[in-house]
Amino acid sequence: MDVRELAAQARLGRPRAVARLISLVENAAENMAGNAAGPGGGGGVETGGTNHVLREVMADLATGAARPYTARVIGLTGAPGVGKSTSTGMLIRAFRRRGSRVGVLAVDPSSPFTGGALLGDRVRMQEHATDPEVFIRSMSSRGHLGGLAWATPQALRVLEAAGCEVILVETVGVGQAEVDIARLADTTVVILAPGMGDGVQAAKAGILEVADVLVVNKADRDGVQSTVRELRNMTGLAEPPWRPPIVTTVASREEGADDLMAVLDKHQAYLEESGEGRRRRLARARDEIEAIAVARLRSRFAGLHGDRLDALAARLLDAGTDPYTAADDLIAALR
Repeated sequence: MDVRELAAQARLGRPRAVARLISLVENAAENMAGNAAGPGGGGGVETGGTNHVLREVMADLATGAARPYTARVIGLTGAPGVGKSTSTGMLIRAFRRRGSRVGVLAVDPSSPFTGGALLGDRVRMQEHATDPEVFIRSMSSRGHLGGLAWATPQALRVLEAAGCEVILVETVGVGQAEVDIARLADTTVVILAPGMGDGVQAAKAGILEVADVLVVNKADRDGVQSTVRELRNMTGLAEPPWRPPIVTTVASREEGADDLMAVLDKHQAYLEESGEGRRRRLARARDEIEAIAVARLRSRFAGLHGDRLDALAARLLDAGTDPYTAADDLIAALR
């Protein structure tokens, strides 16, 4: 099938077409990701074929499709081992009980040596493999930092066009600063577990600042009350009108699922009533456009002005110019 036929089949919700479209998007976006990464990013010049594939996929998905950015996007992030995949499986079951069509993007880290990825998050969601109303896709981060893959926003568009009403995005196991998910999701759920550090570690974790909902999973372990208390002290500093609620769960036994769904619904209502939801989606659209524009600009620098850039770099090393003047010269060459 060509891209147009794949897009038509994806809009009908055909899993194979959705999978093939996401593969096209991933493979084409990898070249653009290298351009966006800048020096040392390992990318080459954006080819006409790469640009054409991405353009054709996005254009065909938009043809006759519903208004974009309407699916409910929930991001789940946290350190490795806190139970993100198990919590994702718990939420799939909860949304399916409501009759919602669910898409899942599970991002796994890639090896810095081989480039490979285990893509093992689906193992914990295997019970949904035969459900035609659930589409689960594992994605390699392919070296992209921030907890997501470069192609994740485009993959979201594919799932949305396929009729997914709720899209769960599970990030790579992150540390204290990987907050890309907050720019992509309507609701960001940060998952923690007892015994992951003291109050000082919690205070340093910038990722907590992007949380719309805080989940303390594995609440059957010792230390859960101490973790909740430390988080409550932190959320008390949050600016109104929204302070992240704290939910305790044991996702492996589905304990706390109803409480988590209740606060997710409460946050969704807040987004709609306050206008914050539209502001976030405008920001997401802006980021998507900007990322594509920057990647194309980098490809023009590399493809048309590689020699000029090398010459300017040599002048900078020889103290013949300063970096701002060199950048001005490079930009002037694009006019």
